[in-house]
Amino acid sequence: MILMATWFVSMSYGHRAMISDVAEAPGIDDVVGSPTNGLDTSWYDARATFYGDIHGGETQQGACGYGDLFRQGYGLATAALSTALFNEGYTCGACYEIMCANNPQWCLPGSIKITATNFCPPNYTKTVGVWCNPPQKHFDLSLPMFLKIAQYKAGVVPVRYRRIPCVKTGGVKFETKGNPYFIMILPYNVGGAGDIKFVQVKGNKTGWITMTKNWGQNWTTGVNLTGQGISLRVTTSDGITKDFMNLMPKNWGFGQTFDGKINF
Repeated sequence: MILMATWFVSMSYGHRAMISDVAEAPGIDDVVGSPTNGLDTSWYDARATFYGDIHGGETQQGACGYGDLFRQGYGLATAALSTALFNEGYTCGACYEIMCANNPQWCLPGSIKITATNFCPPNYTKTVGVWCNPPQKHFDLSLPMFLKIAQYKAGVVPVRYRRIPCVKTGGVKFETKGNPYFIMILPYNVGGAGDIKFVQVKGNKTGWITMTKNWGQNWTTGVNLTGQGISLRVTTSDGITKDFMNLMPKNWGFGQTFDGKINF
């Protein structure tokens, strides 16, 4: 069992960079992607902007509950999702392939692969440049990722995107937060589908207890599990379930991170 101390993270939101308008993205051909591990890998239309600086400033932490994205393995390959994609945080951890499309003036060749780590909030006080307002599908990329598919001066570009399996190094990690009456677990570095739809926890003196999604990818229960060894059962959005048995010893504490050893 690998045990390492970590710290609490707070929730924050990215701010979009909206420099110039572009024309509406034409509809793409009906390209049907073959399901991969239960994922819909079809290509869809969206737009992309960027936020933060070239070093990833402002992209850390965020509405998914993650903290230091470099320490947690996400790095700069991240994006904040609009309401239509964020799904109240259930999409946090999902991976996408994105390419700039239908704008030869600003698009660069190639594609990028990113993980959803934040929320791009709607702005109902504006009538133009409201890329993250429902029902629009939008990716607010880190600046280094945006510059891989488009020129900086574009500001906003039409893109095509699809879900892809997440490829992560090492096991799923689980960060503990809370107090003796309230335990909250943040899973991260999740492979496969990447986004989690169901979590259960089991103490060595209890059966399996269904946890509630608190915010982002933070899962919680009010059952007091202090002093018990803990196992976790995690189900990703594609329906795959894995058990992380005896994950945490009886002397586990809050503000720690545990290595699940296996991944999806």
